[in-house]
Amino acid sequence: MSAHVKERSIDPSKNESECTMNGAQILFECLKQEQVDIMFGYPGGAALHIYDALYKADIRHILARHEQGAIHMAEGYARTTGKPGVVLATSGPGATNLVTGLADAYMDSLPLVVFTGQVASTAIGTDAFQEADVLGITMPITKHNIQVRDVRDLPRIIKEAFYIATNGRKGPVLIDIPKDVSGAETLFNYPDEVQLRGFKPTTVPNLVQIRKMKQAVSKAKKPVILAGAGVLFAQANTLLLEYVEKARIPVTNTLLGLGGVPAEHPLFLGMCGMHGTFTANMAIQQADLLISVGARFDDRVTGRLDQFAPNARVIHIDIDPAEIGKNVETDIPIVGDAKEAFKLLLQEGIEAAHSEDWLTELSGWKQQHPLWYENDGQTLKPQNVLEVLNDTTKGEVIVATDVGQHQMWTAQYIHFSTPDRWVSSGGLGTMGFGFPAAIGAALGQQELPVVAVVGDGGFQMNIQELVTINNYHIPVITIILNNASLGMVRQWQEIFYDGRYSQSLLPQNPDFAKVAEAFGVKGYNVSNIDDFKVALQEALQSKAPAVIDVQVTQNENVFPMVSPGTALHEMVGVKGRDIL
Repeated sequence: MSAHVKERSIDPSKNESECTMNGAQILFECLKQEQVDIMFGYPGGAALHIYDALYKADIRHILARHEQGAIHMAEGYARTTGKPGVVLATSGPGATNLVTGLADAYMDSLPLVVFTGQVASTAIGTDAFQEADVLGITMPITKHNIQVRDVRDLPRIIKEAFYIATNGRKGPVLIDIPKDVSGAETLFNYPDEVQLRGFKPTTVPNLVQIRKMKQAVSKAKKPVILAGAGVLFAQANTLLLEYVEKARIPVTNTLLGLGGVPAEHPLFLGMCGMHGTFTANMAIQQADLLISVGARFDDRVTGRLDQFAPNARVIHIDIDPAEIGKNVETDIPIVGDAKEAFKLLLQEGIEAAHSEDWLTELSGWKQQHPLWYENDGQTLKPQNVLEVLNDTTKGEVIVATDVGQHQMWTAQYIHFSTPDRWVSSGGLGTMGFGFPAAIGAALGQQELPVVAVVGDGGFQMNIQELVTINNYHIPVITIILNNASLGMVRQWQEIFYDGRYSQSLLPQNPDFAKVAEAFGVKGYNVSNIDDFKVALQEALQSKAPAVIDVQVTQNENVFPMVSPGTALHEMVGVKGRDIL
């Protein structure tokens, strides 16, 4: 990817030797120019020049205990701050251990700038020790990747990386740096600006399309807005709320869009999709106008595509033109930033939809078909645990999860009313994400408590990062919803495989509280709701890292549920309708 750059001139008061640096030193000078104050990583041979320069650099480095932990920390940091997460790893296995995090960030549009060490340029292609073709491996799962072959190109490449990662649809960028390049010296010049000929995202939508949307809304009787994470990335939540209140349009969120509209708002229908609310899913299915904003019509949102929103004209607002029409046929495509789109819509003036009867009907559905679970008083239900967490923190908390049952229950029972307080793995569905992502979120901001809600299976995938929160005194509270199983796998095996629980039960889990204590972190074992309340309050008040191992019932399932291959209206486990 070629670029035209304007370079900052060297200060004439300095002599040439003062402006001469090696590649490793240049890297950190570039990071300072990009206002990077924290990075996550793990050293190794091919990155030793870089780590040597780090020794004197004024940038905080968090030493993870596994590269996957480091990159998930960077994702959590990026998700809650909006700033790019920066990662540093060595060649070979160090680089390949980043692959899952890169794929996760790529699917969920999280801005990362990742640096990997590489064997010396002369050894590339010889199967040298700890050599891996990191460009070939990561090309499908990065927004852009590049190998630096000349130290003089390094400042330009870094400038481009931050620009690409944070403009348009956000995503991860990887820079591979051979060891001889990080050790080579040159004069340091950092570009003031960058112009990439092949990368010019459209941010301001076409006004003609905006006016078409205005006209469509004015005629609608059953409109619905589907708001995804793109609303949050664009910081468009305030304008979205102003628009829906004036246009009288109800809103549902995707999983990663939660927080875009306050959960308690009367126009909010809850999350939609496979484990969405009855009201949200039925609203989509009966809508005459569906407006998608910053969402990509993932299969977990749409269910069976040929029966998705069958009565609706579809308007799709997205920064990425490749997403429009990809899965769902679109009647009015609007390419642009969500914030810019709502600015134009509000400037054009709002003609409200004819939706009062529709809103009354939706309100009735909320009352008739709420989320539910059976609390028998004998077993500890995970939903009850999350209700206590929600009532205790009252929205003043950041919550991170892995993927699975605990993730869906958290999305259902934690009420997010503010953006950037919900950190979860969406598109890739990464077990092991939640705990390290919570660490990154806590390092990105220090005002709110940070809670990782994880399963017993996923927690063990990055359990080594307990030493990280102890070493750096990061007050992450980890709540393990311990059902001694891979919960969502077990649920599917129960429903679709006649209860053949093949390799989904985990009867030999460790004592997580003792494991936490071995890492120097306070651990709790609880098996009833009163003990959980006490442990949670103590952990919150201590402002120190803690692990609360909550023994919940094993056979609880997540409902409502849209089975694979069925339409959104074919939900099972709906209170007041067809309860399994």
